[in-house]
Amino acid sequence: MPDWMEPRFRPCTNEGWRARWFRIIFHHHEPDERRFDLILLGVIVVSVIVALLDSVALLHIHYGHIFYAIEWVFTIAFTIEYLLRLSLVRRPLRYALSFYGLIDLLAALPTYISLFIVGADHLLVIRVLRILRVFRILEMVEYSNEGSELMRALHASRRKIGMFVLFVLLITVIFGAVMYLIEGPEHGFSSIPHAMYWAIVTMATVGFGDITPQTPLGQFITSIMILIGYGIIAVPTGIFGAQLVQAGIKRREEKAGSEEAAVSCGRCGEGHHFAGARFCQRCGERLGEGR
Repeated sequence: MPDWMEPRFRPCTNEGWRARWFRIIFHHHEPDERRFDLILLGVIVVSVIVALLDSVALLHIHYGHIFYAIEWVFTIAFTIEYLLRLSLVRRPLRYALSFYGLIDLLAALPTYISLFIVGADHLLVIRVLRILRVFRILEMVEYSNEGSELMRALHASRRKIGMFVLFVLLITVIFGAVMYLIEGPEHGFSSIPHAMYWAIVTMATVGFGDITPQTPLGQFITSIMILIGYGIIAVPTGIFGAQLVQAGIKRREEKAGSEEAAVSCGRCGEGHHFAGARFCQRCGERLGEGR
């Protein structure tokens, strides 16, 4: 997993209950550490299920007060856990601004915000992001590495994607202005921003149908926009896919190079051996002898 998602933190002290709880909360290897993590994951899943059920009107009418009480129990528990994490690390602000630190904070905030903004408690489903810790807890390193590779490919292609987004915005502004001029407010194109909304929806080939051109010229331009949209959809996928392919080829070449360079036969000079090979695949000489 990328370092920006889960940086390494140091305990504020190396002895006492704070050091012990730091180990339990931030480490994932010993039985008590894994037990804490799995219990936390279970609580997160249950709290998200409660938030989902509470959004169902019929269940909210009959069990809304129960869901509300359960949600406050979860919120208080997550708040205590968040404050405990801050008190255990040497640099609390660094943890608070880290990826998981922000997610942990957002897991508790919606309930408190709902005291002032009605309906904010439905944002509690953001807690599901805390399940990302399963990659560390269950030691799913392979999946973690794949996620890191995706992020590196996205970062490497950021300039190309940025230029693509700029190009799309230019097309949206130009065609939005053109359709506003052709169709006008009498056909639903009440402003250029409203026409830009139509251009985005049309170019994405979604076509909500709330705004439709009525003139033949407007319908012709719409057809062009749809064809442009089909062509544009493939561009970011191709950029990102090409970057992934290049990264995979580079990784395989580096791995093969390191494996082949690791062992070579001192008798015949054969250098294409996998790491861990004991005998030469050409002459049968024990590797490491005859030099």
